[in-house]
Amino acid sequence: MTDERPQQLTGASEFARALSRAGVLPVVELPSAECAAPLCEALLAGGGDVVEITLRSAAGLTALPQLRAAYPGMLIGAGTVRTCDDLRQAADAGARFIVSPATNPDLIEFGHSLGVPVIPGVCTPTDVDLATRSGARTVKFFPAAAMGGVAALKALAGPFPEVQFVPTGGIGPTNLASYLELPNVLACGGSWLVARHLLAAHRFDQVAALTREALDIVAQVRQRAAGT
Repeated sequence: MTDERPQQLTGASEFARALSRAGVLPVVELPSAECAAPLCEALLAGGGDVVEITLRSAAGLTALPQLRAAYPGMLIGAGTVRTCDDLRQAADAGARFIVSPATNPDLIEFGHSLGVPVIPGVCTPTDVDLATRSGARTVKFFPAAAMGGVAALKALAGPFPEVQFVPTGGIGPTNLASYLELPNVLACGGSWLVARHLLAAHRFDQVAALTREALDIVAQVRQRAAGT
């Protein structure tokens, strides 16, 4: 019997490199499974190839296997994963990475046993410490703006120099660059690119335009960092 689960990333470091290359992680709450394919087409048209499909709606879990089959070149993960049962279902549906709003050591360990990278959510030094002790090196700083934003991430860099953050919450085109300029920020999560009302109204042209705008900001920040 062959294993029909989609091939996973070979490790957390490979996933971190892929996410770093992307710079922006669109965070999607699908209003319906029918929106999933046009959404991916729009992201690709804008230059994006990474997406987090949250389990906030039933459409997310329904759409995951369809998307993994139709878009094997995209890095498609599941978000708002809170339990090991959620993680198992998402992994079986084809999620190549997992994002959680909180730090659950059991979730991190279970993801590791399945070979699926898990990004736990943190918002305090205690959370970061628990996540790292559980084996995580990339964490979601959430809700970023409400928990101090750029200033908080600068402060966390001191005691946790080995940790890479994916800030999410309250980030948009006006402040994206300020987050990406921080050395401890791997990428930024955001729903502004893929807002539910845009998907419900089938404004996929706008999704493509917002993705292109965000990736232009990523490129500009990295060019400045490289001195070019």
